[in-house]
Amino acid sequence: MDKFAEIIVDVPAMQTNQPFTYLIPEEFRQVVSVGMRVEVPFGNGNRHIQGFITNIVTEAPRVTDSLKAITNILDLKPVLNEELLLLADEMAQKTYSFKITCLQTMLPSVMRSSYKKWIVKTAEIEPDIDEQLFKGLAEIEWDEALESIPLSKLLSLRAEEKIDLRYEVLTKNKIKTKKVIKKKMTTMELREVAKSIRANAKQQQKLCAFLMEFAEDSEISLLELMQEHDLSRAAITSAEKAGWLSIEEREVYRDPYAFQSFKQDTPLDLNDEQDKALAEVIKAQDENAATTFLLEGVTGSGKTEVYLQAISHVLNKGKTAIMLVPEISLTPQTVTRFKKRFGADVAVLHSGLSEGERYDEWRKIERNEARVVVGARSAVFAPLENIGLLIVDEEHESSYKQDETPRYHARDVAIWRSQYHHCPVILGSATPSLESRARAQKNVYQLLPLTKRAVADAVLPKVEIVDMRKAIAQTKNSFSTELIQKLTERLALGEQAVLMLNRRGFSSFIMCRDCGFVLPCPNCDISLTLHMDTKTMKCHYCGHEERIPYQCPSCHSDKIRYYGTGTQKVETELQELLPDARIIRMDVDTTRKKGSHQALLRRFENHEADILLGTQMIAKGLDFPNVTLVGVLNADTALNLPDFRSSERTFQLLTQVSGRSGRGDKPGEVVIQTFNPDHYAIQLVQDQDYETFYRKEMSLRHLSGYPPYYFTVQVVASHEDEYLAAKKIYQIAEKLKTSLSEQAVVLGPTPKSIARVNKRYFYQIVIKYRQEPNLEQALNDLMVASQAEIQKGMRIVIDVEPQNFI
Repeated sequence: MDKFAEIIVDVPAMQTNQPFTYLIPEEFRQVVSVGMRVEVPFGNGNRHIQGFITNIVTEAPRVTDSLKAITNILDLKPVLNEELLLLADEMAQKTYSFKITCLQTMLPSVMRSSYKKWIVKTAEIEPDIDEQLFKGLAEIEWDEALESIPLSKLLSLRAEEKIDLRYEVLTKNKIKTKKVIKKKMTTMELREVAKSIRANAKQQQKLCAFLMEFAEDSEISLLELMQEHDLSRAAITSAEKAGWLSIEEREVYRDPYAFQSFKQDTPLDLNDEQDKALAEVIKAQDENAATTFLLEGVTGSGKTEVYLQAISHVLNKGKTAIMLVPEISLTPQTVTRFKKRFGADVAVLHSGLSEGERYDEWRKIERNEARVVVGARSAVFAPLENIGLLIVDEEHESSYKQDETPRYHARDVAIWRSQYHHCPVILGSATPSLESRARAQKNVYQLLPLTKRAVADAVLPKVEIVDMRKAIAQTKNSFSTELIQKLTERLALGEQAVLMLNRRGFSSFIMCRDCGFVLPCPNCDISLTLHMDTKTMKCHYCGHEERIPYQCPSCHSDKIRYYGTGTQKVETELQELLPDARIIRMDVDTTRKKGSHQALLRRFENHEADILLGTQMIAKGLDFPNVTLVGVLNADTALNLPDFRSSERTFQLLTQVSGRSGRGDKPGEVVIQTFNPDHYAIQLVQDQDYETFYRKEMSLRHLSGYPPYYFTVQVVASHEDEYLAAKKIYQIAEKLKTSLSEQAVVLGPTPKSIARVNKRYFYQIVIKYRQEPNLEQALNDLMVASQAEIQKGMRIVIDVEPQNFI
């Protein structure tokens, strides 16, 4: 009986969520299953592309004569289970994305296939062109063919049906293997062999002696045999030919933490608040309740220990767990704590690993060899079965929202998976997002408060706010007198300090003092940033780079100066002010290399430096008992951004970074330098008074009609031609205004705050609504109808609940 597969195909243009039906060839019928990737011919040209099997049926479709067949299977077993296939449907609907994009997002990047195009000879060709093009071969790569003859000639040959195109689907998910040695002869047989070895064949004698002592069922890696026992490859190869031993391939994992040893630790004693929170989570676990908990705990309140003990409970029940952290800078310390507690049960998924390492960690999870997954945003798709707990740490972080299609929020995906598995999810933060805190107030989430620090007698750090409007008159650099004095005291006591700056690079920009010219990016509406380590000007949006000008390009004056403050510049100033201080700078530029985050933090933990200077990446999750001072050099950076969340982000960031101080048995201090000392977002950080901030901010959101009182959707049109981008967004706005009810508010169209990025112009509208029955259909129609224009260079982005409006 024939079998047919319904397949979602990877078509770059004119996508659809509708599966296509393919015949399953007889040789594949026993092996194909739902969730596998396959190679299929598609379209009039029968180009070969990748697809995902979403269903297998035995009932033939109406038209079977022209039905195409699967040409190849790309997996030996399904890469997506039933749960993830259902999740892809949900994501496609909620994020206005095509299902193929959602399916690909769930897999490691090495499993996203690429394609190679070949020119194939199908008939006799003139000898001179044949030689010029194919050089005696039957087929040649497309790019190589274009180097030999013009495209017009290739098109005419295809029109004459003398050549054709063949598409090859390439997969990059290569398995790492190692060669191992196994003994083939018995010890008795080898003793007989040893008698016939020549006296001067020292290597063979040595190898034979080793094999005689080697257990028959054991194996040793080829590399270890050569290096540890000083044996040559030639001697081993000869022994293989003689039948003494066999050389076999063994699959091995690329382990990113193989060089580290993790000493097993034991659970810590919990205080009353931690104990109560853990009891609520365990109760939900035991009752298989999909409860969403909001664990709101001041910095240092021991949220991680609650996570660890809650995970221990689900592991004891034979279930699995996912722990999400917002960014790679948090993973080194988090991974260490989890590896110490759960050892080999832990798999890690984040962008700091190589593609091969991520693929191997994913395979460990998929093979049920790991029961706890720790990772950044995409780890929420880990192919775990029987999940008993999901945790989203620092749930307020905007990095949990993907900024490219599909624009999912990891928090929403975690809640969906918790409902699928009937298990709890914990959202943890010292400063929850207003949306989550409002849901807890309405009892949609269950609030678990932790109001005191976990270490006995530890108190929140004392916070001093320095008014830089006055301090600037007394200093010519980035440091107030108060901050330098406190840094000097810490150095004398042998204690450590953390300094945060909301910027990377050497300075904000360079400007001509004669004509006011600021060096712009040629591709974006933004100034270039000075980087002294590479002695270049860089754009942080498109990556454009050029040399530092020493003369104004506009008026040719030599009075061109640096303005603003960056981490490199602050490091230089700090070294001049405190020449004996050992400083580690941690920003995007110093952490580009793999493992650099971990290496820098390990150095600081080992007290190889007195001051850790960094950008926002040092604000969260770091736990160093010897840090007794935190300094914030410019608290106002996020406060002045044109975004309704700017006050919330400022309060969250300052609270988080303040929490790095005084986490051990030594009291901590914080110095916040600001030009807005009276702003409530800065004032309320002094006591980490989240509840007062929440009430104040909620009243302002209510007055202005922003989340969590309203839902928002952002629609952006972009094109290299500004007129076409503007025209498209006005068309979209008019269409939506006629489609939506009067309850919806359409703001715009307007250019984005930075209207041009990477030679493209961006225009946007924002839709605000509480309930809008027509919105889903209107946005789906827009997504499908725009595809023809997208092929011509237009880009349309639909972002539900955007985290940034800039």
